[in-house]
Amino acid sequence: MAEKKIKKSENEPQKKEPKKKGTEKEAPVSKEKEVRISPRLGDIYKKEIVPALVKTFNYKSVMQAPKLDKIVVNMGVGAAVADQKIMDEAVKELETITGQKVSVRKSKKAISNFKLREKINIGAMVTLRKERMYEFLDRLINIALPRVRDFKGLSDKSFDGRGNYTLGVKEQIIFPEINVDKITRVMGMDITLVTTANTDNEAFELLKAFGIPFRKKEVN
Repeated sequence: MAEKKIKKSENEPQKKEPKKKGTEKEAPVSKEKEVRISPRLGDIYKKEIVPALVKTFNYKSVMQAPKLDKIVVNMGVGAAVADQKIMDEAVKELETITGQKVSVRKSKKAISNFKLREKINIGAMVTLRKERMYEFLDRLINIALPRVRDFKGLSDKSFDGRGNYTLGVKEQIIFPEINVDKITRVMGMDITLVTTANTDNEAFELLKAFGIPFRKKEVN
């Protein structure tokens, strides 16, 4: 009788122990790291331009070498006073060219002679820094400016005395991002290269090292 009881107990289904909460570890979710490619001109600045500037101006430290701080692209749209659709086109094109959201500038006061009312959209502006700044400068130097008709280089007379340089672009179609067949009008823009240079001469050498195609040096 004892043997039968033992066999019977062996055949009985075993009760499973309840799982304790928090004892099982969840499999870690693998996150792919985003690979960021350093802009070409950014690498050139660190490896080539900084040592060259230190040697040229006898800086005691590499920290004294000027750098490109930001690029400001400004598009004035006077025709938008009569037709705000032109303003919308300008914003869209500037965002396409720079790859960044544009801020719209409004008129501060009304001017009756120009039929200008207060707080009317009259321009678009974008400020580029870091990677986007270097990428835009690279495209400007190597793609856009060579497409200017009868281009003979940039004047070095457009420095402001504080190490900043402004150049004017008459046609937005020099940028390859703009489809010539889809534009309704030709619009220009001003591009300001803001540097940390103390003098125009230092800024000139910095921008020339980046590849800005100046005609000849005339800055003192």
